[in-house]
Amino acid sequence: MKSVLPYIGAFDFAALRCIFGALLLLVVLKLRNRGMKPPPLGPTFIIGLLQTVGMVGFSQWALVSGGAGKVAILTYTMPFWVILLAALFLNERLRRLQYWATGIAIGGMVLILQPWNIDGSMVGSLLALMSGLSWGASVIFAKRLYMRKPTDLLSLTTWQMVMGAIVLSVIAVMTHSKPIEWHPYLWGALAYNAILGTAIAWVLWMFILKNLPAGIAGLGTLAIPVCGALMSWWLLGERPNSFELVGISLVVVALALVSIPKSKVVK
Repeated sequence: MKSVLPYIGAFDFAALRCIFGALLLLVVLKLRNRGMKPPPLGPTFIIGLLQTVGMVGFSQWALVSGGAGKVAILTYTMPFWVILLAALFLNERLRRLQYWATGIAIGGMVLILQPWNIDGSMVGSLLALMSGLSWGASVIFAKRLYMRKPTDLLSLTTWQMVMGAIVLSVIAVMTHSKPIEWHPYLWGALAYNAILGTAIAWVLWMFILKNLPAGIAGLGTLAIPVCGALMSWWLLGERPNSFELVGISLVVVALALVSIPKSKVVK
């Protein structure tokens, strides 16, 4: 997502990856004979705005001025928004060990973010935080929809992406400022992001939401910003400093704690 920006605008790429991802999911939906009727339009559209437009759009926009590792970490503050919103709207409560894990993870994220050392990438950081907040809100909407009405997982994933892709396409047309350079790298990035990073990833994510409490589902995704920070160090030369390394270690500890099976925890 970061390294493709020399060839294409942020919203152009966000729209294209979601268009191709949505088309692929429509084909899968048709082949599996699930029916092409959309789920309830209102909640599906809201989820599409939050999960596809908000999460994908804000994160891709953030990468224009922010480093890939930093954007990944800030986008994945999502679990903490989920825990807060789930307590407010879903009446979910964590076990004692999971509260400790959340506290340790928050400490790790503070060290990674280093709010005392703000640089010129503040706009990118704020956009990445908006991406995480938008994604967290979509988790709550999806869980509430599952609780109120049985909804086909693949159908919801597909149609929220269709609606989100349409909105992103409108935004891309309105903000288009430079011609797209159809470089082979761009085609490869589109294939990866549309198939693996969008279509398959969202189906897996919706499956997780349907079968786990929202707070646990969100906290488990903390592995992703850790991988993002390490991969940006390796591939893009964005070397983490000592605070960030300690923060990454704390997040790993938190993940280990939250992964302990419930039956092994003494309440």
